[in-house]
Amino acid sequence: MRRSTRPRGTRASSQIYSDLRTELVSLVRRPGEIISESQIATAYGVSRTPVREAILKLADEGLVEIFPQSGIFVSRIPVAALPEAIIIRKALEETTARMAAERVTSSQLLNLHAVLERQREASAAKHREAFHQADELFHATIAEIAGYPGIWTLIQQVKVHVDRYRRLTLPQAGRMAEVIAEHEPILAAIEARDPNGARLAMARHLERLLSDISEIQMINPEFFDQPT
Repeated sequence: MRRSTRPRGTRASSQIYSDLRTELVSLVRRPGEIISESQIATAYGVSRTPVREAILKLADEGLVEIFPQSGIFVSRIPVAALPEAIIIRKALEETTARMAAERVTSSQLLNLHAVLERQREASAAKHREAFHQADELFHATIAEIAGYPGIWTLIQQVKVHVDRYRRLTLPQAGRMAEVIAEHEPILAAIEARDPNGARLAMARHLERLLSDISEIQMINPEFFDQPT
């Protein structure tokens, strides 16, 4: 499908990288699926050079695998890498939740309540993509309230494969409602200006990701890189 806009010059590689990364992380492109450089080049109206540059960046992130004799394939989710990434994220977000409870203003609380309401609306509509985006915004907003939005930028770099795994948890019956129920005590503790309560609520929320890995792997084995 031809893109409506065609990136030019140095913008091309960045635009293609951003679009492909979104498709890979959201599982629009499924693990094991082949990626055609020529089809992407045609879709964007560019040569294969910027496409190759974007593919190499994605390979560095472990999102695609390049086999010279076979082609380019969407990588599977590396099970072994998930616990470490979740633990790093948990440590960082416990800190942002604690600091948010110490620094939050009334207007910031209103904003955080609005984000959680967006999640409720997305859950009611069974709109998983809107739910995921509101989920991301909830955590990003807490980092911003804490005064360190750069921490969320760092977390995004660490959790690329965790995001792919999380997409597989949302179709599970009741999971979106459970996420909301886990977010509510985080928000309540921040609103109560209770730093330790906010930290503990965030820890409980993210620990759920650790405990669900085996179950989600069993349900969707084709998405995961099985350890040998």
